[in-house]
Amino acid sequence: MNISRSKTPQNDLEAAGGGDGRLNDPLLSKKSEESEAQRLRWKFIRKVYTILSLQMLLTIAVSAAVVFATPVSLFAYSPAGITLFVFLIFLIVMVMIPLHYYRHYKPCNLILLGVFTVSISFAVGFACAFIDGKVILESAILTTVVLVSLTIYTFLAADRVQDFTFLGPYLFSASLIIMFFIVIQILFSMGKIATMIYGGLASLVFSAYIIYDTSKIINAYDIEDYVWVIVKLYLDIINLFLSITNLFKASNKN
Repeated sequence: MNISRSKTPQNDLEAAGGGDGRLNDPLLSKKSEESEAQRLRWKFIRKVYTILSLQMLLTIAVSAAVVFATPVSLFAYSPAGITLFVFLIFLIVMVMIPLHYYRHYKPCNLILLGVFTVSISFAVGFACAFIDGKVILESAILTTVVLVSLTIYTFLAADRVQDFTFLGPYLFSASLIIMFFIVIQILFSMGKIATMIYGGLASLVFSAYIIYDTSKIINAYDIEDYVWVIVKLYLDIINLFLSITNLFKASNKN
């Protein structure tokens, strides 16, 4: 006796999908892709902030050694120390070129990132050697508070699907204004008020850069570009610290 198999919606799905109708479900496939993309994005975010944290710890350690170690601090005041400071600035610029070119090549990208971080750490330390310790401490605390607050705010805003990429053109224009101020400061000695205005303006601009880059880390940056993304956010933080330091230093002048 032949027993025929009755047709049911479940049997139709199995026939169409090779035994499991879910395999060809485009909605399930899309959800799976979105879930995988989200997992990779969070892995990228963790990698960025882990390496960035190590960079900041190294920068704090090296800068503190330069500022508080008396022989090193005295060397920073010498002509040889000033020459080394100028060389470090030149080295930072020169390292950024191959760092951008080899940003996808391991371990070359991480080695160059290490050289870049050490160079900036010593440069920041030499810059801080000429500033009162109280000003440095106040600037470091305020920078930390601003960084943590802006990072939390940006992540919460991203959860509400708020986008900050519109800041790009405005930040570019503001950066040109800051560069103009720097040239003026080099050529002419600015007064207390002008220096405070520059420090305040630069602090606002680099705070906005932190929001802008953090937003793009969450939503836009290519996950393969993690090294260059780290460089951007690291420079945002360093520039924010130096701007706040400049502001406090000017405000403490008699």
